[in-house]
Amino acid sequence: MSALPSVDHCYEQGWTDGLPVIPCNEEQLAAMLAEVDRDPGEVLLAMPQLNRAITVRLAAINAVMAGCLPEYFPTVVAAWDSLREEGYPRKGIWQSTTGTGSLLLVNGPVRERIGINSRGNLFGPGFRANATIGRAVRLTAMNALGLRPHELDQATQGTPAKYTCCIAENEEESPWPPLHVDCGLRPEDSAVTALTIRSVVHVEARHTAVPEQLLLDIAGTAARTGALLHQSVSACLVLAPEHARLLADAGWTKRQVSAFVHEHSFLSRAELDRVGKGAVSRTSRWRVPVDHPDAEIDPGPDPERDGVHALTSPDAVLVVVAGAANSGVSAVVETFGPRGNRPPVVRIPARG
Repeated sequence: MSALPSVDHCYEQGWTDGLPVIPCNEEQLAAMLAEVDRDPGEVLLAMPQLNRAITVRLAAINAVMAGCLPEYFPTVVAAWDSLREEGYPRKGIWQSTTGTGSLLLVNGPVRERIGINSRGNLFGPGFRANATIGRAVRLTAMNALGLRPHELDQATQGTPAKYTCCIAENEEESPWPPLHVDCGLRPEDSAVTALTIRSVVHVEARHTAVPEQLLLDIAGTAARTGALLHQSVSACLVLAPEHARLLADAGWTKRQVSAFVHEHSFLSRAELDRVGKGAVSRTSRWRVPVDHPDAEIDPGPDPERDGVHALTSPDAVLVVVAGAANSGVSAVVETFGPRGNRPPVVRIPARG
């Protein structure tokens, strides 16, 4: 067997995301592939416009390079299945100037089995499974699809989620059923839901015990005009356990939370006009000033109120529970696209 390339050689070849990688040997590759019942040549995600595709083998090589342990690989493969089902990466969104990343949300027993953090600092560093599973996805996109900065990746600024963004739902401290159960799986199933995202905006809300005040704070964060480029947006609300309990103890369901946040994501025409987004383009459907030559005033949901909802519908507002119950901090994850259908929840097959 020939000698493995050095880390410096990997840098020289452009095989890294800027961080050091682990050169992959045949033994490591075989151990990774042994964890899944998939043909190494099976295509997980194709980009015909680039004439490139990600196979199980390429995903495994990059998972090794990203630092994954073999037992992580079923979750990595399920993440690719979910991204393919979601559809946005195949449409070239990963190449966009918007600079999107991917959020991988993990549910079920696999969280504890391989150590995916669902509690404090879950969007931050410190946990190998979170860091390397999320990293494996983007590293594969760079190496297999060629989505490198200043080349096929045309992001204007990008997002830290392009390095890694993998979290687990804190099911033990949630007062509600977890996401995968909401979507028809059993509690004992493990699953991954992949969402194309733009940013993660934190909500400091330790000041109130009134559910409506908390949710209005969250709705105001989700409906910021800076997030509105097209006619509407979508969001995943990552509620801290104490915020979720506050709502649940007052009788709120997740569905009611989504409906309330959608209803109060209303932006008046005056608010939109102030930022030059009071109309939409007839051709692109992007928001433009009302005096733009291609402008068309989009009708609002209520004839008595002149304006629009920033969020597409209640179905475009996912609710999950994650983080530590220690300070009243939740987050709004700005997801890409209008959405509204079933989230791309993919079951991770049990081994053995």
